[in-house]
Amino acid sequence: MDSQLVEARALEAEITALRRACVEPPAPGEDTSRVRKSFREIYQADSEGWELSKDLRSHLGHLESELQFLSTLTGISIRHYSKKTEDLTSTEMTEKSIKKVLQRHRLSGNCHMITFQLEFQLLEIQNEESLSSVITDLSIIMEPTEYSELSEFVSRAEERRDLFMFFRSLHFFVEWCEYRKRTFKRFKGLSLTTPLPPAPSTNLAHFMTVILSWTLAALPSQNPHYEKYPEAVHLSEGASSSCMGIRNPSRPGFELVIVWRIQIDEEGKVLPKLDLLTKVPLQALELDKNGVIETAPLSFRTLLGVLGIEATLESLIKSLHTEASN
Repeated sequence: MDSQLVEARALEAEITALRRACVEPPAPGEDTSRVRKSFREIYQADSEGWELSKDLRSHLGHLESELQFLSTLTGISIRHYSKKTEDLTSTEMTEKSIKKVLQRHRLSGNCHMITFQLEFQLLEIQNEESLSSVITDLSIIMEPTEYSELSEFVSRAEERRDLFMFFRSLHFFVEWCEYRKRTFKRFKGLSLTTPLPPAPSTNLAHFMTVILSWTLAALPSQNPHYEKYPEAVHLSEGASSSCMGIRNPSRPGFELVIVWRIQIDEEGKVLPKLDLLTKVPLQALELDKNGVIETAPLSFRTLLGVLGIEATLESLIKSLHTEASN
């Protein structure tokens, strides 16, 4: 404490001398070398400080731009972050040049519309040759969401303590949810304006055959602009629904239901799964001698493999509109 006080008083005296030198001209014959030396030292120290400050600001700006780029690329934004470190190195470890540190991390953020909180422990062990780190504990809290598929996935990520799998799978899961939402919204828009070629129909069973076989005549490659069908498309839970109903006003009681689920497998791979359900009147079932309605779900999956998701849905809806116009 005494040494710091002495140093502070010495600095104060030097500052006073420098101020006096700036105001009062030196007397004839006075040695000004000390004053010039002090000015040079202060200028040099200030210059080094400014350069260091500029480097820090530049580095900080670079890190912020990288963080913004990653947030834009992945859709994941981190709002709050904290870190605590505990040194677990024992005396015996110190003698063997081994360092053991436990880091406790807490962060919260969101991936588009899904918010999350994470707490995990990272154990680092360093010796003279290598550095190893492992996550020893992982806790994930997800705010309530309509996506029930996430619950099982979160439990699996916690059990495996796999932080990378959590962020990667969450990113692709949200991307697929957004794609499904955009696709449903696209079809639930303006009414159909482009006339379609007629398709023959004699009964409801044949009507089902037409829906599943006529799609090649309405490929989006021939008309890349997807039409919108507010009267035919029904979303029971809005654009975020996982089901889309396709109805034909001229065929009461007949409806196709597209069930679009998004699954996350054991390894964290995100895959869409689409199924076709049919709501058909008893009359249609009695007329369906060839089992077209029964095999409709399998035929739908075949179309998905050939045409893709949007083209298949577009073709089914157009087929219903064509049938209605006839």
